[in-house]
Amino acid sequence: MRNPFRARRALTPTARVRRLRRRITILFALTSAAGLVAMAVLAVRSDGVRGREQLDQAMSADTNWALGLLETDEDGQLDTQVLLDNAGTACPPLFLLAVPSASSVPDGPDGPGGLVVEHAPDRPCLTVSTASVRQAAATAVRADEPRSRDARTVDGEPVRMFALPFYPPDAEEDALPQGALVTVADASAQRADHRRLTWVVTGGCALLVLLSAGVGHLLSGRAVRPALEVLDRQEAFLTDAAHDLRTPAASLRTLAETALRGETDSTDVHRRTLRLAETMGTLVDGLLTRARLMSGTAPLAVEPLRLDQLVEAVVEDAATEGQRVAVRAPGAVVVAADPDLVRRAVANLVGNALVHGHLPGERAEVEVTVGGEGATATVTVEDAGPGLPPEVAGALFDRFRSGSGSTGLGLSIASWVAHAHGGSLTAEPGRRGGARFVLRLPTGGPPSDG
Repeated sequence: MRNPFRARRALTPTARVRRLRRRITILFALTSAAGLVAMAVLAVRSDGVRGREQLDQAMSADTNWALGLLETDEDGQLDTQVLLDNAGTACPPLFLLAVPSASSVPDGPDGPGGLVVEHAPDRPCLTVSTASVRQAAATAVRADEPRSRDARTVDGEPVRMFALPFYPPDAEEDALPQGALVTVADASAQRADHRRLTWVVTGGCALLVLLSAGVGHLLSGRAVRPALEVLDRQEAFLTDAAHDLRTPAASLRTLAETALRGETDSTDVHRRTLRLAETMGTLVDGLLTRARLMSGTAPLAVEPLRLDQLVEAVVEDAATEGQRVAVRAPGAVVVAADPDLVRRAVANLVGNALVHGHLPGERAEVEVTVGGEGATATVTVEDAGPGLPPEVAGALFDRFRSGSGSTGLGLSIASWVAHAHGGSLTAEPGRRGGARFVLRLPTGGPPSDG
């Protein structure tokens, strides 16, 4: 049986961040869906209530008009002749129901003996059952106020019924209803409109939920992007460290094993150990510098800088060991930049030219030129070596892509320094057949978001 906790621990940090993004997207979509569904339910219910109120108002107007046509004779009996002569009661159907005894009010669904139908249209446009009419009238008489309700015709079509109780002439305030007028209205059109609105609202909610899910996915992607970039930088740093330190560490191990067996001179062992330690120190320094640049944890200490003097100092400190390095600086070139980072970038370019900028068995001849072109200062490092390998020309500033067996961190760091200052680093064929690297820095300093 698979252990779910083991599977959970097996997730990489990047996978966990992506899973968090999916959860944020789902939560955003569910929250939006809950709000939209609540609003949709409220809108649908409001539309249904408004439709019924409109029908009730129309039926109330018809019923009150008909109520004004009711008369009673000298004995207090209902006289419907005026109503029948002046009102067309067939459409909308109008029913007149009276209480059998004026001194009693129905106490059941139809009262004692039930309400008496005094008038019903002969050919109504909407045919409803007599039981439905009596039930509507009895409800209004018992409540002593107008009442409306939903019902259906004998054919199953939806209708709305409205019952209005009426009282004897000159009735006192606490008099009991004498009966009720009931009218019926067709509700099929209102129901159709309500059903159409329900489908439109439902479709709109579904579309908005999908849209909110897409927006939530984009927003969550923007939210977790910094975390993913940090994880990518961390993974790149660990990969660089493992790749770069593996070879010198293995060499130190081999050298130590050889020294223990006494197979080599101690002076040579010490000299080689010192050289390997210096190499590892340079690698670690380069890795840390590159990691700080990529993560943005190394803020730029920008200050006015004499670029020509910095280049001359870098060349003087370089381990030329018989190699030839010439510096050409026609005049003073001032830039606003971080001295330590620019020094590191120039030193990496000069060191790269000294190591790779010559043919086997020959000494390197490197020419460094400092100049200015308007708002841009340039440092050009050109050698007379074999030139740029075609297979790495397109990715020369990526790590592990120097093309000569080294890690390529030097060029990568130089490129990062240039971009951090709002400049650039390009590589092109030199005039003497070698490679030419051009570092460009803006004289006004890096941009505000650098």
